[in-house]
Amino acid sequence: MNPRVKRVKPNPDYTITLVFTNGEVRRFDVNPYLNTGIFQELKDISVFNSVKPILGSVQWENGQDFCPDTLYMDSIPETRLVETVAGQKAVA
Repeated sequence: MNPRVKRVKPNPDYTITLVFTNGEVRRFDVNPYLNTGIFQELKDISVFNSVKPILGSVQWENGQDFCPDTLYMDSIPETRLVETVAGQKAVA
């Protein structure tokens, strides 16, 4: 079983920074989901910023959520994120 979410912080670029029960800090990109179904509501930054940790995962005010395993496996360790000159994220 993968670690579960303890804390979450929304970021202005539609990513969320997650702190997991094993102490890891990782970043999950929500952008690929923003044009799909109920996730379209998250394009409203005030709704996006409503994210809270719940039962080892995250949930927004209108019920959108992700499987905790998806959050862990599809996120990037925060310490490995590097900003390039063009402002794009790259993995170091």
